[in-house]
Amino acid sequence: MAISLEKYRHIIWDWNGTLLDDAWLCVDVMNGMLKERGMPLRTLESYRELFDFPVKDYYVKLGYDFNREPFDEVGLEFIVRYNRRQAEAKLHEDVKPTLERLRECGFRQHILSAREQNELVSETISAGVHAFFGLIRGLDDHYAHGKTGVGVRLLEELAEDPAGMLFIGDTLHDAAVAAEIGLDCVLIPNGHQSEQRLRSAGLPVLPSLRNLISLL
Repeated sequence: MAISLEKYRHIIWDWNGTLLDDAWLCVDVMNGMLKERGMPLRTLESYRELFDFPVKDYYVKLGYDFNREPFDEVGLEFIVRYNRRQAEAKLHEDVKPTLERLRECGFRQHILSAREQNELVSETISAGVHAFFGLIRGLDDHYAHGKTGVGVRLLEELAEDPAGMLFIGDTLHDAAVAAEIGLDCVLIPNGHQSEQRLRSAGLPVLPSLRNLISLL
């Protein structure tokens, strides 16, 4: 499916996986938890086939039994461990040149994320990209249930025609959120789900951010 950027004024980005290269860190942190529990470890490739939203379902696929350990407890354990190491995750190589090029071309850019709001803002500042974004919107807790509601509120804040907005993400959840709130969507398989899974959504899938720039 072909796509052109000519019709859009706003680019709405997902954060984790799409701009921030942190899938490897999620695997490493989770493997530490799995190892302590005597559960099978995962590779990055197998993770990308299992990871999903709501993340509670992903934990079940990993083998967690919430009758033994409530999701709130293991979910918080993961977040605490992830946050301790979050600074190890860097932006994907082409992020800053892409954001700069889009800004030069007059696009307004925003973030819609399942990351907790305060942490999300802090991470964009630490990564040196905070100034590229108008609105930065995440969740009010750490459990990544989904971001459709946040997306609805973001569109209300923008108060413009959604037809002029493009959402860019790295998961089928991003595709579903875009559909629910009425946005066009492009997926990039550089994050938390495999290219094969992303193509099942029937949306444009670009190999990298570099390919997005080629559409300008």
